[in-house]
Amino acid sequence: MRRAFALGVIMTLGGLSMAVAAFQAPSTALAQAVLDVTTIEKVKENLYVITGSSPVPRETFSGGNTGVFITDRGVVVVDTKLANWGPTILERIKTVTDKPVVTVINTHSHGDHTGSNEFFGASVESVVQANTLANMARMDAFKGDQARFLPKRTYTDQLTLGAGKDQIDLYHFGAGHTDGDTFVVYTALRTMQAGDMFPWKDAPFIDRSNGGSGRAWPGTLKKLLDSVKNVDTVIGGHQPVAGWQDVAVFQQFLAELYAQTTAAHKAGKTVDQAAGDKGWMSKYPAYNSTRLTAAVQAIYDELNGK
Repeated sequence: MRRAFALGVIMTLGGLSMAVAAFQAPSTALAQAVLDVTTIEKVKENLYVITGSSPVPRETFSGGNTGVFITDRGVVVVDTKLANWGPTILERIKTVTDKPVVTVINTHSHGDHTGSNEFFGASVESVVQANTLANMARMDAFKGDQARFLPKRTYTDQLTLGAGKDQIDLYHFGAGHTDGDTFVVYTALRTMQAGDMFPWKDAPFIDRSNGGSGRAWPGTLKKLLDSVKNVDTVIGGHQPVAGWQDVAVFQQFLAELYAQTTAAHKAGKTVDQAAGDKGWMSKYPAYNSTRLTAAVQAIYDELNGK
């Protein structure tokens, strides 16, 4: 039963375009591996993360990292992975608390972060940035009768939920991965969940169809770094728990990526030529370049007004 469920989850990946464009259905053994790698790990005190795999290897891709914050009132879930992962998320939550899920927050609209919202029901408090709600409303997953699972509460720039040790501050500083990305700060724990504004150590996925911007992204992260204080731990979108300085390095990487790409565009280089000139990446030895061409293409499209 578990293996059949896992295989069914993997088959849903075909609709995720960017992350799984070349996906081929894996064996049942690899399907089981998806569940096996999806563990719940303690970050600090009453905060946990249910791991999400990187899109590479695609055979073990389960969706973004899921935050689990245990408050006096109940559990706050941040990002719900792909469709059909609700039972697994809840199963992992029950290993650390018997409290019910009372709130769902989505850092942005993508299906690997909103896919199991439906599982937690329409009565659970759900919160997103206003642009993310608009983006979600255009998704097939929330059309027709499924629209009842759209988030009911939105904010524009900043919103505080709870108080004291249970306080969560939500921030939106502008476009980047999409035009509605939320930074979730667990205030008392000095911890932030950044979604895909801080996804991995590689070039980012700039979702132009949902307002993403390679031009704006470095500045958006600079606003975050300048505005949010007293954070030392960061839960990224698809990577292990990191530190505040890692976000600063990613911001510098994005700024240089944009500068290098705009210079190549101005010089009349093709996308492949621009992406092939990776000498500047020697400053970032821990970073990969598997997604560099796609990011350069998105920036070229933005520069060309597409």
